Amino acid sequence: MKVYKNLYIAATSQHVGKTTCTLGLLSAFKNKGLNVGYCKPVGQKFLDINNEKVDKDALLFSDSLKFDLYPEIHSPVILGQGATTAFLENPSKFKYEFKIDNASRVLTDNHELTIYEGTGHPGVGSVVNLSNADVAKRLDANVVMVVEGGIGNTIDMLSMTTALFREKKVPIMGVIINKVINEKAEKVKYYCEKWLNNHDIPLLGLLPYDPSLAYPLLITIVEKIDGVVMYYHNKLVRKVVGIIGSSIIDDPKLLSNSDLLLIVSMRRVDDAIKAIRKLSKQQKLVDSPLAGIIATAEGNLNQKSLDYIHQHRIPFIRTRFDTYGTVIKINRIEVKINTSTPWKVDRAIQMISQNVDLDTIIEKSRL
Repeated sequence: MKVYKNLYIAATSQHVGKTTCTLGLLSAFKNKGLNVGYCKPVGQKFLDINNEKVDKDALLFSDSLKFDLYPEIHSPVILGQGATTAFLENPSKFKYEFKIDNASRVLTDNHELTIYEGTGHPGVGSVVNLSNADVAKRLDANVVMVVEGGIGNTIDMLSMTTALFREKKVPIMGVIINKVINEKAEKVKYYCEKWLNNHDIPLLGLLPYDPSLAYPLLITIVEKIDGVVMYYHNKLVRKVVGIIGSSIIDDPKLLSNSDLLLIVSMRRVDDAIKAIRKLSKQQKLVDSPLAGIIATAEGNLNQKSLDYIHQHRIPFIRTRFDTYGTVIKINRIEVKINTSTPWKVDRAIQMISQNVDLDTIIEKSRL
């Protein structure tokens, strides 16, 4: 059924938007009427489903795009803990290339176009002879490279990471620059496109920086701080838009936002909740602006604070870290799209459709 050459979505490093771009491209092409398949040929972070390992991204795509997930097809190789040393001890024991080839055959028979999602930076997988460039070459795929927005560092990263693909004689179809600050977009486009043109690489699009894609879920934060959920564990899928402390809760502008996370010492929780209730009443707010409360140190809540928490069903979390340490840990969280963040999935699809030259990609992929 194959009508188009395979596409391989690579990235200059982790956390620059590879999954976001892959998801957006797949959805955009489906909306254009193409029969598109998906595969994460080499994965690292996985879940066990029915005694089989499946990459987390493959699960996300299956859930978001509503296709049946077959691990041997959509997530054929998993390099989990210990996989690389085991391979180095006895390479002949592992049939990684066979697994990828088998998945590719099935996808080719059933789809006009298959989009393969890379993993990590281009060199990831080299230890088992499956770098991103190795896999893209094996799949006979055009590469779309995703890089984080900027000028100097963006060009440096592109120069370094595209070299591996050039060495393997794998064509770079074009580049998508992600997380571009709006005020700098024109400048980024001008200088990056200037460099890309000198290397015969098309610029396929610039995606604006969208803070909503960086909002973590409360459950992610709880895991990061080793939190103990005292109330409303079932509400941890709330997103966190901002963090507030007890020192700024008397600011009238504070409650202009919702989905806020209050981080406060136990000895100040009651005062903080009292202040938030007062401001909410002044501004005639019906719902609480809080997504959750994280309390540090020792102490107990008074009855009025408990009533407020139960009235609004606010997750209340204890942590062994102090307030400063808690904030530092939260700020270090790398936020990814997953099955619990449907608003991010929708936004990713919208951003690709509005900002990427889809027609050029389709035309360059045509056999």
